Amino acid sequence: MTLVPSWELRAEFAHALSKMYGAEVPAYNDLLDVAAAVNNDVLRRDGADAERLGAASRVADERHGAIRVGTPKEMREVAAIFAGFGMMPVGFYDLREAATSSVPVVSTAFRPIDPDQLALNPFRVFTSLLVIDDPRFFSPQVTAQLSDFLDARELFSEELLTLARKAQDDGGLPRGDADRYVRLATAAFKLSDDPVDRLWYETLEAISSVAADIGGVPSTHINHLTPRVLDIDDLYRRMEERGITMIDEIQGPPRWDGPDVLLRQTSFKALAEPRRFRAGDGTVYTDSLRVRFGEVESRGLALTPAGRDFYDAMIAQVDAQLAAEPARARQEVAAGIWSANLPASERELAIADLAYFTFAVASVRPNTGQPESDLATLIRDGWVVPQPIVYEDFLPRSAAGIFQSNLTSEGRKDNSRHGSNCSLDWMSGILGQPVADPYDLYAAQRQESLDRVARQLGLSNPITISNTTVHQLVT
Repeated sequence: MTLVPSWELRAEFAHALSKMYGAEVPAYNDLLDVAAAVNNDVLRRDGADAERLGAASRVADERHGAIRVGTPKEMREVAAIFAGFGMMPVGFYDLREAATSSVPVVSTAFRPIDPDQLALNPFRVFTSLLVIDDPRFFSPQVTAQLSDFLDARELFSEELLTLARKAQDDGGLPRGDADRYVRLATAAFKLSDDPVDRLWYETLEAISSVAADIGGVPSTHINHLTPRVLDIDDLYRRMEERGITMIDEIQGPPRWDGPDVLLRQTSFKALAEPRRFRAGDGTVYTDSLRVRFGEVESRGLALTPAGRDFYDAMIAQVDAQLAAEPARARQEVAAGIWSANLPASERELAIADLAYFTFAVASVRPNTGQPESDLATLIRDGWVVPQPIVYEDFLPRSAAGIFQSNLTSEGRKDNSRHGSNCSLDWMSGILGQPVADPYDLYAAQRQESLDRVARQLGLSNPITISNTTVHQLVT
């Protein structure tokens, strides 16, 4: 019996969600059109260089979605559904700490973890869990009410969960089951027409718009879908020229003359959508909510732990300069700090061990000497060539910035109290399976290439990575 493999299921699921979301949020289709136009222009302009962080076909198909759930049970069921599509939990993001306003969620991302699977289809879903027992946001009474409300709803049918488990166990599904699985999974994230209890929704909205979107409605839904673009600054400009209101700034690293690192994101503002409400007297009427938006991303190099520490230090310097000179634009300040501090080429980043690369033996080897086992020396002497590893994950501060830019209110947060303790290990316990550390995945990909290079060069010792360069910020 022929099975539809998990990567094809994943591609069909991403396509179905995109089609559904475009019908629900028409401005998303404008975003796709502009992203495609920008990507085509960059490919014509830059040729092969535009594909160093992913082939054009992959970039064109690439999406990430975002959903929000309310309970550990819902989170486990979501994990089962995504596992059937070959998507595993990777990374832990605490948006409670990253946000300046009230965003009481912690998150992980479900995505393929094998590089070959990512190349076939890199669909990811950033999934947030409401932390209903965090006393900085919720009183004991509201926590109890949230618990009762969330425990009473069922987001996913048993048929969907059964198909998901079968897809995971078998590595795919027969065509009939595959079609049913994709259809049920897509429908599970469709915006519901069920009436929303207005008083309950407003109770939560006063605390957090995000909490209201999760715990104030009877179902979940796709909160946004995100295409990948090769020039996010050009896209931002073109969207505004179309009259689509964008958030105030692009989140993440600045545009500069050196290599792109990590992730840059922006979005158009959440749009008013008609929703049905139930008033206190039981009558049902139509009003609107501003919850969903269209996000777009531009991906760069994955940074090593040392590189991420350096990135965080540069971000802290940006914050300090803006505090002293609030009239300046964040992107301008950040670009200056990047130019003064970050190595300006992929080769320099690789030598300094600030970013992740795979390595290949140079097509033209040095004429003299023998290769050593130190990676930086192999790069400098021309024995190996670094090839960038794309950053496949997310930044909590950027995610929080997108969330905040689309909130209908700041909400409230009592910073005098201690929050609930959540971590990657805590999330692993919630899901009943390990949440992968992104650094481990990138390091394994790099190590596999280094082992191959060592064999090809005939080295008697493994290739070592020594970070001897101390990076200090220019003040």
